[in-house]
Amino acid sequence: MRRLIVNADDFGLTPGVSRGILAAHRRGIVTSTTMLVTGSADRELVGEARDTGLGLGLHVNFTLGQPLTRGRSLAGGDGRFIRDARRAAAQVTAADADREVQAQVDAFLTLVKRAPTHLDSHHHVGTYGAVRPAFLAAARRLGVPVRSEDAPARARARGAGLRTTDHFFGGSGPDPYWSPARTLAHLRTVPPGVSEFMTHPGVFDADLAYSRYGRQRETELIALGGPDARAAAHALGITLCDFSDL
Repeated sequence: MRRLIVNADDFGLTPGVSRGILAAHRRGIVTSTTMLVTGSADRELVGEARDTGLGLGLHVNFTLGQPLTRGRSLAGGDGRFIRDARRAAAQVTAADADREVQAQVDAFLTLVKRAPTHLDSHHHVGTYGAVRPAFLAAARRLGVPVRSEDAPARARARGAGLRTTDHFFGGSGPDPYWSPARTLAHLRTVPPGVSEFMTHPGVFDADLAYSRYGRQRETELIALGGPDARAAAHALGITLCDFSDL
């Protein structure tokens, strides 16, 4: 059997991103999303995501905006997270990482009123330095699956007794990763087992103007959020699911 989780990262980044993710779920193949809780997520959109059947996980963040806790090792001189994931994870202490991850879990529980379906991390920071054990420990406490970006991450997760997928596909860069052509091509080659497509659909809005991956989100929305992708997945016998099905 071929099962596929199509996860849209960054719910809560901007209202346009959140609305795009919801649209891609309603009309396309997005089955799951992960939410940033370190910003000001729109509570109405969070409620809509909670009530639509969309898998809703936590996007652990150490690189965007401000931390929820006061650990000195979490931020630069301006009080904001360090943008580079490897630098951020190399700087943070284990104690500060644990407290920040738990604070983000607590914020998610307050916003969503239920546990996340899974954990993943912004800029893959959960795979680096002191953030890694804090990330895995939080998933163990919650009893939820985690994203595995590659074979070493998969081995670490399973070694920690955590559920995860068998395969991972996705990326970002100067061009949209999930173009319509690439989406259909990847659907045709989904391997047996459970795969994750990491995606970034959204509607471009003024709040996203700062981002190097802004307009590209609208291309991903077209690719993932329409009837062509949904029809292709059905025709290929792919079962769409979310992390709660692991």
